[in-house]
Amino acid sequence: MHKDDIAILLEEKYQNLFNWLEQHDIERWETGPEGKWTTGQQTLHLLQSIKPLNMALSLPKFILKFKFGKSNRAVRDYDAIANRYLERLKDVKGKTFKGSQNMKMPSIKEKQYLLNRLQIESKKLQHKTKKWKDKDLDNLILPHPLMGKMPIRELLMWTAYHVEHHTNTLKEQY
Repeated sequence: MHKDDIAILLEEKYQNLFNWLEQHDIERWETGPEGKWTTGQQTLHLLQSIKPLNMALSLPKFILKFKFGKSNRAVRDYDAIANRYLERLKDVKGKTFKGSQNMKMPSIKEKQYLLNRLQIESKKLQHKTKKWKDKDLDNLILPHPLMGKMPIRELLMWTAYHVEHHTNTLKEQY
């Protein structure tokens, strides 16, 4: 997938989420299905997952190459990444990773702040996606807590799918 298409996909997936969250009953921000995250926690989780990616994409490329290495395989397509993610989710059986363990419950007062922050971070990511060179998107890798090391292009596509996955969960269960 071309980097401009990824940026458009990111914009589309985040906009779908924002549209749903804006329409969602504010009283339900602090609730969720039994044993599941609240709507606020879902939003916080998405913010926690995009911030490190934006931070990494701000680093000099030689640091990323030194710290994480280079890809040794071809880039997977969007569907392959999504399917692999769903398989990995089944394998971990609901376990959460570092940034989202013991997550606090955002209050209704924090809703607008979190939505604004997530919107800013998503716009940053779209902008950075377009600025990167194709060879760097394909060759440089970053670690993902569930998926392992991934070429940055794949990580960007995964981010779009991750937002879609959580948006669908919210639409179906909340």
